[in-house]
Amino acid sequence: MKIIILSTAYPLRGGIAHFNGLLYKELIKKNDVKVITFKRQYPSIFFPGKSQLEAGESVEKIPTEILVDSINPINWIRAGLKIKKEEPDVLIYKYWMPFFAPCFGTITRIAKRNKKTKTLVICDNVIPHERKPGDISLTKYFFNAADYFVLLSEKVKDDLLRLFPAAKNKVLPHPVYSIFGTHVEKSEAKKYLNLSAEKIILFFGFIRDYKGLDILLEAMSLLKDKLDVKLLVAGEFYSNEEKYNKLIEKFGLENFIYLRTEFIPTSEVKYYFSASDCVILPYRDATQSGIVQIAMNFKIPVIASNVGGIEEVITNGVSGFIIEKENPEALAAAINKFYSESKEMEFVKNISLEAKKYSWEKFVDGFFKLLKT
Repeated sequence: MKIIILSTAYPLRGGIAHFNGLLYKELIKKNDVKVITFKRQYPSIFFPGKSQLEAGESVEKIPTEILVDSINPINWIRAGLKIKKEEPDVLIYKYWMPFFAPCFGTITRIAKRNKKTKTLVICDNVIPHERKPGDISLTKYFFNAADYFVLLSEKVKDDLLRLFPAAKNKVLPHPVYSIFGTHVEKSEAKKYLNLSAEKIILFFGFIRDYKGLDILLEAMSLLKDKLDVKLLVAGEFYSNEEKYNKLIEKFGLENFIYLRTEFIPTSEVKYYFSASDCVILPYRDATQSGIVQIAMNFKIPVIASNVGGIEEVITNGVSGFIIEKENPEALAAAINKFYSESKEMEFVKNISLEAKKYSWEKFVDGFFKLLKT
């Protein structure tokens, strides 16, 4: 089958680019696959990070055509005409926010004039975590031109069907992220990162308000006199950094936290997960999270709030703990239970069995079945 993936991909950085790289590597085994990515993904004024590009020689590269400008309608027309001429059987998009809907929707409408190409949209979200006026209208503009939808959780499916009750869809859980390598010994990881604490819990990824780092900081304030544990915060601030610094000072956590608030290169991710006993996801809102699948790759337990599709892949009391959202007391109690009942090894063993359900082969087989409907 001739396939084009149009989305964030190498040399752009981040979880969605990594997802598309792994998807390409699975699809190329039996198909003719091309990846088209952005020459301008976001205008710099809208991008809160320091760089939109991957860095380092250890990055796993895939061949990409750097073509699309997210804010130039003339470029969208040219891209659509190019794809129309190439006549792929399937045009695949990875969709996570309405900002891209005008671009994707226009390209799709032009490309499909060849009467051959079908479009499949893999949805991280249908309704974004941080909603803005016009989000639903923009999403409808794009989705009205699409043929099939793969949803990464039941929550995303519910959101889709509220807008498009007749949409052809399939729920396929996010596969395990294997791009970051394999687990290293905990002592080696701590030495590499210059961490000395015996017990370490990890908050990983871009720091946005909906991810609830403030809730975790309050939970740490409840734990600091009861449990000798340190919190490792790893990832860039995409929201007000000063807000969190004030909370650390307010709760007296300066000696109970490691701050590594810069973008974590792909080559170093394994050390952050391998150095940690468990990963904490205190989200206020979520549809699913790629962080869970990174943790699963490294066989690291997760303690997460009961939002979106996260509890679809974490079995409470078996591979981690699920707690009530926006509840620092419940989060502190779960962290304390994890250590007081020595749950790490039990959870790690169970995760090894669970991870087999989330292979890229099964994911790709699932959406090919959808394409036949």
